[in-house]
Amino acid sequence: MRDFNVLSSLIALLLFLVHGVNCEDPYRFFTWKVTYGDIYPLGVKQQAILINGQFPGPQIDAITNDNLIISVYNYLREPFLISWNGIQQRRNSWQDGVYGTNCPILPGRNFTYVLQVKDQIGSYFYFPSLGLHKAAGGFGGIRIWSRPRIPVPFPPPARDFTVLAGDWFKTDHHVLRRRLENGHSLPFPDGLLINGRGWNGYTFTVDQGKTYRFRISNVGLATSINFRIQGHKLKLVEVEGSHTLQNIYTSLDIHLGQSYSVLVTADQPSQDYYIVVSSRFTRQVLATTAILHYSNSHKGVSGPIPAGPTTNIVSSLYQARTIRSNLTASGPRPNPQGSYHYGMIKPSRTIMLANSAPYINGKQRYAVNSVSYLPPDTPLKLADYFNIPGVFYVGSMPSYPSGGNAYLQTSVLGANFREFVEIVFQNWENTVQSWHIDGHSFFVVGMNGGQWTPGSRAGYNLRDTVARCTTQVYPRSWTAIYMALDNVGMWNIRSENWERQYLGLQFYLRVYSSSNSWRDEYPVPRNALLCGRARGRHTRPL
Repeated sequence: MRDFNVLSSLIALLLFLVHGVNCEDPYRFFTWKVTYGDIYPLGVKQQAILINGQFPGPQIDAITNDNLIISVYNYLREPFLISWNGIQQRRNSWQDGVYGTNCPILPGRNFTYVLQVKDQIGSYFYFPSLGLHKAAGGFGGIRIWSRPRIPVPFPPPARDFTVLAGDWFKTDHHVLRRRLENGHSLPFPDGLLINGRGWNGYTFTVDQGKTYRFRISNVGLATSINFRIQGHKLKLVEVEGSHTLQNIYTSLDIHLGQSYSVLVTADQPSQDYYIVVSSRFTRQVLATTAILHYSNSHKGVSGPIPAGPTTNIVSSLYQARTIRSNLTASGPRPNPQGSYHYGMIKPSRTIMLANSAPYINGKQRYAVNSVSYLPPDTPLKLADYFNIPGVFYVGSMPSYPSGGNAYLQTSVLGANFREFVEIVFQNWENTVQSWHIDGHSFFVVGMNGGQWTPGSRAGYNLRDTVARCTTQVYPRSWTAIYMALDNVGMWNIRSENWERQYLGLQFYLRVYSSSNSWRDEYPVPRNALLCGRARGRHTRPL
């Protein structure tokens, strides 16, 4: 095993060098061993997916432009993949870690990811992308810090905390997966977790008078959440890589897949306080707590937990509209706006994506524009690179709702490099949707109830909306985004509701450049795993 680890490190270093990464940008090595292990988050024994024996998995800390060399060893009894929620992987969809771009890591094998957090800051997380593994753990936080010379629009906090919160099921993930494959919906979640623990199971210790940063991600499968701290205010400072106007909130709605950063000042009398996470817009309100412990406190938490917001969608929509970009703050570079501003660019095309919940062949499925995604036998990125016919065809995903009957298809939408597009997510279902786009950030320019029309553009925020990678769409409502297609590759667009994603509410966006240049996209890695119809083919010679 020692020789194998040495060889793996040498391969990783070679990969780092052949990708032409600037030697001035530091790199960080990680070795992850993925295993099963027993946990008791809701009081019953469960088999979880652990990384280096941890649930949640290890924290990734990086600085803008760092290169991450992550060797993942799969000791499970089934294939495994890790994906990176919000890491854009410039020119490098080969490392996206979803089945449309990567072959799974087989049991007893390993794969080394080579990522660069190019021109990024902010709060994100990683997660397992195959086989409903996310219901068993395998996720962890990612923090990308600004470079020392780049000013941050708030004083350094006394400490930086990661909060991974979301719904949880007591049922084994294999059973949940079979339930979906048999055409049935998931049951209602059994509870909520904060950093892998249930009620009052996790403690954050603070010193009175100091200010702390909390990076909160909704890593659940099924429900939006609300985050609040008893007796304390939340100052929002960052959303998925965008510095925000520093508005004050008593609680924040955080939808599936989203990440927020808030500053909290320990300015209350010395005692312990509840940190509360509760479900939003569910028929039964689930709640769990952690503890905010003042270091000089001798008094524990007491009384009822602070009540959350009502189920009123209007208040959540209003809150979402108050989240604006801090135009005076630097991003990963000084003067991030420069001469470029999203509101001054006319989109070259409009794409409308309408979700639905059809039954196909007697089984529950989910679809976008009447297409329910069918996983291919070969990752799309490999099929595209090796020109393997019959795996997919560009245009199999329509760019507008057809209104026809739903059907199964390996859906791929074609687009050109450097296009600037308008995407409208239209939701006619009576449930909150959450959409994520890999490899890109986008500007959330508008959201409202009812049917989107061209006249809806009159209400767009074309001045200071945030750029992010995940957005909610409220029931019977729409959300519109502007996005620069500045990252060549095959990129997953998916529902962050994992039942919906697993049963077809996803597709791939092929951002194409004819130049075939390393300036636009890296070549296939030499360590690429090959499977399906790509098995036995060769990557570039050494």
